[in-house]
Amino acid sequence: MTPRSNPPAKKPKSPKAGKATKKIPNPAVAPDSRPQEAARPAEAAQAAVERVRSEAAAAREGADGGPEAGADGGPEAGAAVEPGGGGEVRPAVLDRGDRERLLGGAHHDPHSVLGAHPVSDGVVFRALRPYALSVTVVAEGLRAELHDDGDGFFSTVLPLREVPEYRLLVEYDGTVQDTEDAYRFLPSIGEFDLHLFGEGRHEQLWKALGAEPMVHQGVTGTRFTVWAPNARGVRLAGTFNFWDATAYPLRSLGSSGVWELFVPGVGEGELYKFEITRPDGSKTLRADPMARRTEVPPQTSSIVHTSHHRWEDEEWMARRADRPAHEAPFSVYEVHLASWRPGLTYRQLAEQLPGYVTDLGFTHVELMPVAEHPFGGSWGYQVTGFYAPTARLGTPDDFKYLVDALHRAGIGVIMDWVPAHFPR
Repeated sequence: MTPRSNPPAKKPKSPKAGKATKKIPNPAVAPDSRPQEAARPAEAAQAAVERVRSEAAAAREGADGGPEAGADGGPEAGAAVEPGGGGEVRPAVLDRGDRERLLGGAHHDPHSVLGAHPVSDGVVFRALRPYALSVTVVAEGLRAELHDDGDGFFSTVLPLREVPEYRLLVEYDGTVQDTEDAYRFLPSIGEFDLHLFGEGRHEQLWKALGAEPMVHQGVTGTRFTVWAPNARGVRLAGTFNFWDATAYPLRSLGSSGVWELFVPGVGEGELYKFEITRPDGSKTLRADPMARRTEVPPQTSSIVHTSHHRWEDEEWMARRADRPAHEAPFSVYEVHLASWRPGLTYRQLAEQLPGYVTDLGFTHVELMPVAEHPFGGSWGYQVTGFYAPTARLGTPDDFKYLVDALHRAGIGVIMDWVPAHFPR
């Protein structure tokens, strides 16, 4: 089991119902330059806020006039307006059923209640951040601390005309995270993919399921998707949330059986698993069967991965296309990589295997199962990661280096891929 980091302790504090909404004229909150959603020291975050304040003040001093009014003489759409009730932060009432389903990991549409949503008297902001001391919404012309509703929920209603572009400042014990809100984004998987899922003929599952680092709506992060048609709920746990899945429920995309969540700031190298709520209400923490990379067994976590390998087998690929495969010479050397010359990595195999196979006169190698599997003493037919080459011999890019070397030596590669054997 992957060691879990301890979440920050939440200090007892008094309720925030009486805290006033704070307002900063026109701050431009710069996104975090790091690819990970990493915790910032509290003093660094405070310094950033102070810098925004000073820049906004300087901009006001050099401006020719105040902000223009809207067409009806009121504030611009999306501009901050002083809350009513003497400036107090109003909590947004959450339906009891929604609250229980979110806390129980059985909500099919968390995006409908988390994030920001327009209502009759403004915009509701709601976040679910266990262990947080406070959550603050920061937008252009606005800085508002949310009300602590208990159980990790934070919310307020602000008198805005529309949902603004906003970020969250999440304060933990000694740490502040400046982050995008995962629940302000539209689905990051297309309707055509869902259509193919529904027909049972999606032919590129590795592109649609699993962990896919990407830029979505102008924000860098990772899309997590998993097919779990019988689940009551799916949540995401990993190194980026203290292995506590409470704050990251996925949404169910119609009748496709696919669950999806785009998480801003999460990038390459992060460990993760899916927490599945079964039909009977029990929960299980599972590795991603569509992961591109995994931990070295007996560790079982999936790893967010981006390939950086640059292929150099153009000549072989072009030559392969010159004649039909059934007319080309074909003789196969079958090899189990882990036991061929025990102890070698993918890159070391790339230095020895191509020449050996060429000297024997074979045109192809057939690799016995290289997809991740739990028992290293087996041939690899009990698969746990269909698109992840076993981490025992190196990284996915190391495996690509081996295939590249074989191609450059004129050797074709056949993979024994096993989609029908499942370990328990």
